[in-house]
Amino acid sequence: MRALIGPPIATDSQDRELEAPPARARPDPGAIFREHGRYVYSALRSLGVQTADLEDVYQEVFMVVHRKLDSYEDRGSLRAWVYGICVRVALHARRRRGREREIEIDAFAEPIDPKTPAEHLSEQQGRRILYSILDKLDDDKRAVFVLYELEELTMPEIAQSLDCNVQTAYSRLRAARAAVAEAIARFRQQKELT
Repeated sequence: MRALIGPPIATDSQDRELEAPPARARPDPGAIFREHGRYVYSALRSLGVQTADLEDVYQEVFMVVHRKLDSYEDRGSLRAWVYGICVRVALHARRRRGREREIEIDAFAEPIDPKTPAEHLSEQQGRRILYSILDKLDDDKRAVFVLYELEELTMPEIAQSLDCNVQTAYSRLRAARAAVAEAIARFRQQKELT
């Protein structure tokens, strides 16, 4: 029997195979747009982007996705990564909007809806009330609340997209839920008084 002294000697080709990181497939920007386009639109509206700015912010999100796609790491869901971009772009748009003194004019007519006018009005009022409540939350709490309650992401996905730990995300959700519940109670009291 032969005794081995030291590790076996690798050839040059074996060294290169050991050094080369495994090639990861880069997600296709077109597929991301097709798969997550409606989600991004809905998320931006939930994050407080004004109707007049929605189209521009929507395009800005996908420009950032395209620009940052090379740095995407497959550590969680692609949807959570895209939502993280939505949060940052929406925050920037809301801050920019706050500095501007512009009167909003809706130039586009509402699409035809098969619902009755009463159903449509009730839904519209509910959405308006929800957005007004969400507008009063700070950005961190609002983002966690929208992701968890409306977009139904898991808490690890939320923590990843917001770049915080899971316990912080749970804490923000708890505080946001309390603030929303308090706002709803105030709204109901006001409605009963009128």
